[in-house]
Amino acid sequence: MTNAPAPTQEPDRPEASADVGRLHRLGRWCARRPWWVLGTWLLVLLAALGADRAWGGTYDDDFSLPGTSVQTGADLLDAHGSVNIRGTAAQIVLHTGTGSLTDQQGAVDTAVAGLKQLPEVISVTDPLVTPGAVSADGATGIVIVRFTQNPARFETSYLHGVDDAVQGLRADGVQVEYGGPLGQLARPKAADRLSEMIGLATAVIVLLAGFGSLAAAGFPLLTAVVGLLSGISLLGLLAAAFTFGNAAPTLATMMGLGVGIDYALFLVTRHRRLLRDKDDPADPAEAVGRAVATSGRAVIVAAATVTVALGGLYASGVNFIGTLGIAAGLTVVIAAVAALTLTPALLGIAGRRIDRWRVRTPVDEPGDTADTWHRWAATVGRRPWLFLTVGTLVLGVLAIPAASMRLGHVDNGADPTGYTDRRAYDLIADAFGPGTNGQFTIVADLDDAHTGTGELFATLHDALAASPGVAHVTTPVVSDDHTLLVSTVTPDTGPQERATSDLMHRLENDTLPHALADSGGHGYVTGVTAAQLTFRDVVVDRLPVIVAVVVAAAFLLLLTVFRSLLVALKAALLNLLSIGAAYGVVVAVFQWGWGGSLFGVDEPVPVESYVPMMMFAIVFGLSMDYEVFLLSRIREAWLHTKDNHLSVANGLAGTARVITCAALIMTSVFLAFLLSTNVVIKMLALGLGVSVIVDATLVRLVLVPSTMYLLGRANWWLPRWLDRLLPHLDPEGPGSATAPDAARAAVPVVSGEQP
Repeated sequence: MTNAPAPTQEPDRPEASADVGRLHRLGRWCARRPWWVLGTWLLVLLAALGADRAWGGTYDDDFSLPGTSVQTGADLLDAHGSVNIRGTAAQIVLHTGTGSLTDQQGAVDTAVAGLKQLPEVISVTDPLVTPGAVSADGATGIVIVRFTQNPARFETSYLHGVDDAVQGLRADGVQVEYGGPLGQLARPKAADRLSEMIGLATAVIVLLAGFGSLAAAGFPLLTAVVGLLSGISLLGLLAAAFTFGNAAPTLATMMGLGVGIDYALFLVTRHRRLLRDKDDPADPAEAVGRAVATSGRAVIVAAATVTVALGGLYASGVNFIGTLGIAAGLTVVIAAVAALTLTPALLGIAGRRIDRWRVRTPVDEPGDTADTWHRWAATVGRRPWLFLTVGTLVLGVLAIPAASMRLGHVDNGADPTGYTDRRAYDLIADAFGPGTNGQFTIVADLDDAHTGTGELFATLHDALAASPGVAHVTTPVVSDDHTLLVSTVTPDTGPQERATSDLMHRLENDTLPHALADSGGHGYVTGVTAAQLTFRDVVVDRLPVIVAVVVAAAFLLLLTVFRSLLVALKAALLNLLSIGAAYGVVVAVFQWGWGGSLFGVDEPVPVESYVPMMMFAIVFGLSMDYEVFLLSRIREAWLHTKDNHLSVANGLAGTARVITCAALIMTSVFLAFLLSTNVVIKMLALGLGVSVIVDATLVRLVLVPSTMYLLGRANWWLPRWLDRLLPHLDPEGPGSATAPDAARAAVPVVSGEQP
């Protein structure tokens, strides 16, 4: 790389220096007026919690897909349908082990009457008088309850009324299970709280092992918890005005807790090093100011990168996915604000007593442990091609299963058998066939001249029944205003099967157009299963757009921050490898079933349609977090030494310990959510946890240093014309108040390259 173009020089930028000055003053002000800052955060937290409790909204997997068959059909039903096909439907499944349900006529009538009296109920079907609602052996029946809105949004106490209505059936020995959204309401809610507690407990252990004192370990945790509670409360207020998916609060908690601890951890680590600096000692408030002016700036860049990646989800054009990104991005932003203000205040209170109540010698103090990373940096520098090849091969092997990824919707059949909606799903599948859990609603929009003709009724019914993959078709019924024909199609395969998706497309593109050709009408396939499959198709079509937008945005941000074409390009490519490895693990565990039972998933399931998109945005953003912290130290040393090998070694040795500690905490937080009751959350938890492990080990400790060693001085090349066009956002700031400790570290030069 000796012939590489000379690196662009970095003149002092007044605007950058002024920005660093503001950050320095912010940190010092918070450290000198800590009680004002603590009081403000306490008021903000209490106000947010109170407002959320009083006016907060609920979360619901409700989304629209404008321009699609499923959305058009649903809109027609809302506008012209009868009361029997409006609202949100949920199943109550009845099963008797002996005899027939007809023997329970009185108890069934009482239950139906009681359900009709419940608030928010539009209609209730009686299985004993509804055609097809009782199985052939008479042992299983389905009660369809239609609600004014999705019952999954209701308070859990609503179930008390439902339980009271069916109590007579249970007293007579009839098994009663709740399916659909009513079953979602009945799911246990404690698992996510347990996940949060496990994540926090693991963080305490890691921080105590790393810092060695209760005070230093407690500050990142306190900052993260305060920021998380504030962010989740604000999200609850936003949920009152906007629709957020059920996964939004859990996803926001995972992100907010993970990055909140990380950001505060980086600031505390830098502050302690400045306090122990023998060459340039600083008083505690000044040390806090310097930490915020340097590592705090890296926190801003890292948080901005994550937020930009999550905001890129709106490029999908699907509001449901975009709002999930906003939910996670909200807690990331608040975590960064808390780290930049609350952490300095806590450090100001501690003063030089930051290591008070020590339980062990911190691993980041001078000694043999610190030298370990120096030796590792030198080892990578001696054989960069070997480490680059091995690291790339490992990521490639992990990514192999991703090539067979099959997207779909994870239905209730994947839930633990202890859930009532899973038991309802199994009872329906056993008694009526697997397709009954994934029925399609067919809506034919016709003119008045044809809606009443029996010939058209028969033509539509026969065409639907003859379509391959159809198990049963109901006789079409006309809507109250005689504008629609409505029928129900039962596939002969379950909702997760590829054949069910193929059937939906066949009905939309072939069966309905041919059956309605002479009438001049149009047919639409709608219903819950059709909406889920259509949502998957939309996501698959727009995933490349998301990838392009997120990668381009992150590339431009890194290019602006680090003033290097190759550094930004390398970061994007390595992050794509990291994401591919995470995809591969998710496919192997959930789709192939390799160890899925260990995570509470007893059978192979498709990858939830929006999981790859969410994982891409989150993993890409989090990967950039560690990239920013590592590269900011390398660049800091480069600006002082102009020796690429020495700069890479110093940057790696100066950040490896804290990045490893931060990654261990974030991995623990993510993996703890494998205990969630939601299979989609399990997928995200495993994928994100694996990605952080891979990123903090193979990528940050092997691939990044090896590629930077090989590129040499070309790492820092930027055309002068491009340098003039780009704004200046230095991650550590050229005007920091202290000479960088990384550049002064006593690290042996790992090659003969000289400044």
